[in-house]
Amino acid sequence: MKKTKKCALVTGVTGQDGSYLADFLLNKGYKVVGIKRRTSLIRTDRVDHLLDNEDFIIVYGNMVDSTVLYRTMLKYQPDEIYNLAAQSHVGVSFDLPEETLEVVGMGTLRLLEAARTIVPQARFYQASSSEMFGDNPNHPFSEGSRLMPASPYACAKVYGHNLIRNYREAYDMFACSGILFNHESPLRGETFVTRKITMAAARIKFGLQKKLYLGNLDAKRDWGFAGDYVKAMWEMLQQDRPDDYVIATGETHTVREFLEVVFDIANLDIDKHVEIDPRFFRPHEVPLLSGDASKAKRVLDWEPEVNFEELAQMMYKCDYEELCNSRQERV
Repeated sequence: MKKTKKCALVTGVTGQDGSYLADFLLNKGYKVVGIKRRTSLIRTDRVDHLLDNEDFIIVYGNMVDSTVLYRTMLKYQPDEIYNLAAQSHVGVSFDLPEETLEVVGMGTLRLLEAARTIVPQARFYQASSSEMFGDNPNHPFSEGSRLMPASPYACAKVYGHNLIRNYREAYDMFACSGILFNHESPLRGETFVTRKITMAAARIKFGLQKKLYLGNLDAKRDWGFAGDYVKAMWEMLQQDRPDDYVIATGETHTVREFLEVVFDIANLDIDKHVEIDPRFFRPHEVPLLSGDASKAKRVLDWEPEVNFEELAQMMYKCDYEELCNSRQERV
C-alpha cells in the first residue's frame, strides 16, 4: 500500500521534546509513531491532546528490547527516526549508571541496528547533549570541541554520539546528531532545576510550600526554549547531507540568575524562601556550558526565538495558572 504521508518514529514521545516534536511534525502533515515505555501509571499528560489524532500512534516499548524496535520499523516503515528516549537526569545517572548506559548508550545502538536492517534509507536524528563537553574549559563549544564528559549520562551520550558518526561513515546512513544545550519549557520534568524553581515559586505564592532547597547556584548554563529546539531537529533531517550541529542560544546564565528572575516575577524574597542543600551537589560538577550555534544559523537558518527572561516568565506563568485552575476545580 502506497504511503500518502511521511512517517516519523519518535522514541521518548511522551517526554518534553517528544511532545513538542510530535506537535510540530503533525502540523507538518506527518504520521507520528511514538514509542513509550510501559509503566503502571499511564503518564501521557504531555501528549493527551494528541490521542484523538488519527495520525498519532503510541507503541509500548523501551530501548532495552530490540524486538519492539524491529517490529515497529517493519510495520510502519518510517521515513524519519528521532531518538529522544533517555534516562536524561544528570544527577540521577550517578545513582543509576548501569541503567543510564543501557538506555542511552546501548539503546542508541539497538535503534541504529534496527534502522540499518529494516529502513536503511530512513533519516536518523540522535539527541546528543551539551553535557558531553563536561568540564572542558575551552568554551563556547562548537561541533569540533573536545568531549570531556563529567557524568555517567554524559559518557553514555558520547557513546551514542560516536555511533552516529560511525554508522554514517560505515553504512552511508543519513544520521545526524543534534548537540542540544539546555532547553526548558512548561513541560520540563519537575526534578530539573528550572522547573523545580518555577513550581516552587508558584506553590509558595499559594501558601503550599515554604522552602525551596537547591544545590549549586553558580553553575552556568546556556538555556533555550524546547519548542524552538525541535524545529532544529527537523531541519537537520531536511538537508542534502547528514551532519552534526550544536543548537544553543550563545548566552550563559547561572542557576542563581534563573532563580532571581522567577522570584522577581513572583515578588518573592529569595533569602526567606531558598536554602542550599548539599544533597543536590553532584559528585563531579560541570561549571559552565556555553554553545556556539553559528553552523546551525548558517546551514539550517535556525535561531532561537524565545529569550532567557521570556522562558522563565513562560514557565512560572504556566505553573501558577495550573495551580490556580486546580484550586478553582476543588471549590
